[in-house]
Amino acid sequence: MSDVTETDTTVAIDVDVDVIAEDQAPTTSQLEEEGEIAADYIEELLDITDLDGDIEIDTRGGRAYVSVNSSEDTNLRLLARPDTVAALQELTRIAVQTKTGSFSRLILDVGGSREARVAELTILVDKAVERIEAGADSAALPAMSSYERKLVHDVVAERGFSSQSEGEGRDRHTVITRA
Repeated sequence: MSDVTETDTTVAIDVDVDVIAEDQAPTTSQLEEEGEIAADYIEELLDITDLDGDIEIDTRGGRAYVSVNSSEDTNLRLLARPDTVAALQELTRIAVQTKTGSFSRLILDVGGSREARVAELTILVDKAVERIEAGADSAALPAMSSYERKLVHDVVAERGFSSQSEGEGRDRHTVITRA
């Protein structure tokens, strides 16, 4: 069974939950603080699991990004599985929220897991575009996080097609159509 499904019609959508008003967006210093708290949390985790990793902190697009990489051949790849990274990201966000009292949109990358996921999403989009070019009115992708849907919307736009998010909660997914 394919990860891309055909649909005959599109449904009106609501705005993604993670759109934040300008006056509510965190400042650079707040994002840097989130990154520092997250890095401390991840460093403790690495110590407990006896894994080596280099932690880098960055801020861009209203989010703190924490990357964990290793120059050596370590077992860090065990933490780089998509489901594991998603769980660690949520735990890290909770740790940040506990210390700051504010919701965090932090992004965690372990061992290049985000780049690997972008590559996977690009393949899904390319398959969907092929179906549309073959005559389908639209193509729906599987449910995914708001961050992954944002990545998909960017790839779809690069391909010259249109996309929108549909559904609620865990069922929220992207539908691609001709522009």
